[in-house]
Amino acid sequence: MAQENYSCHYDKLMGFFYNNTGIEDKWDKAQLILAQVVGSLFCCFILLSNSMVIAAVITNKRFHYPFYYLLANLAASDFLAGIAYVYLMFNTGEVSRKLTVNAYFFRQGMLDVSLSASLANLLVIALERYISVMNWKVHSNLTKRRVTLLIVLVWAISIFMGAVPSLGWNCICNLGDCSRLAPIFSRSYLTFWSGSNLVVFLVMVAIYMRIYTYVKKKTSVLTPHTSGSINRKRTPIKLIKTVMVVLGAFVFCWTPGLVVLLLDGLNCKSCMVIKSKRWLLLLAVLNSVMNPCIYSYKDEEMWTTIKNLLRCIGNGTRRQRSSKANTRPLSSTQDTGNSQPPSEEMKNDDQSILKA
Repeated sequence: MAQENYSCHYDKLMGFFYNNTGIEDKWDKAQLILAQVVGSLFCCFILLSNSMVIAAVITNKRFHYPFYYLLANLAASDFLAGIAYVYLMFNTGEVSRKLTVNAYFFRQGMLDVSLSASLANLLVIALERYISVMNWKVHSNLTKRRVTLLIVLVWAISIFMGAVPSLGWNCICNLGDCSRLAPIFSRSYLTFWSGSNLVVFLVMVAIYMRIYTYVKKKTSVLTPHTSGSINRKRTPIKLIKTVMVVLGAFVFCWTPGLVVLLLDGLNCKSCMVIKSKRWLLLLAVLNSVMNPCIYSYKDEEMWTTIKNLLRCIGNGTRRQRSSKANTRPLSSTQDTGNSQPPSEEMKNDDQSILKA
């Protein structure tokens, strides 16, 4: 048995690894269909709303600043999360037991990449806000080139983090180290991944606490010396509030899941990690639903731009329908009403017939 635990099993289906953990996580058929239907509706909203946020940043020149470019990149990570959730929903339950090792790595990798990208984006946005607020400016002085490099770096790190288990940090050759939530992920990897993400959460909270105390101190100093001009300086504070709400929603939705992953990585036998898995996944889906709603609610310009885009799409659809109606071939009855007048040759022929 010990020799089997230390031999590699890349040729096995996922059912072999689920049986190894001894965990029964079967879905009721009706429950699975309901989850797929509701989840698909959520995912459609995630894909549509986040694509509208990205389009709003691209089309509105008022959003051509580092903060909004990074916000659009955060929406792109949520868009990827929507695709990952759709793939997960239709490859779960009994289907997950029939997946190959590579298919399972792909399924979980997309989720890990989207989460890592969201987290890295929030960290970069926190640093951008820190730079701008410390200089008491609405937007930082980051050039487009630097912002582009930051975005590329975010995705490079995220893709690497999502690919780490498939690159070798797994339990396929050591079944005794397999976790229960992810049967081919080693417990050491889950401990590292969840622990590092929780540390990044604490770093971001510390950054925003520093920003908040600085802004509060700055406004208390400026208020006695300014009457109405201080209101114009509230714009950077408004952007900070937007990001703080997004960060708060992210921490609220993802912290329970990361804590459960950490407990599983630490091999907590008494912890009910399997029973809470579905609810924690629902919380993760809700986070991607909430983000575009937060952008629109906290930023009036963003909501106005999205409404204008929706109107343009609606008007374009109506124009397309009307143009198709105008290009339809006319029926024989319609042809008589729009027929051309007879030519001179036809008139002459008619007159000769009458004379005859």
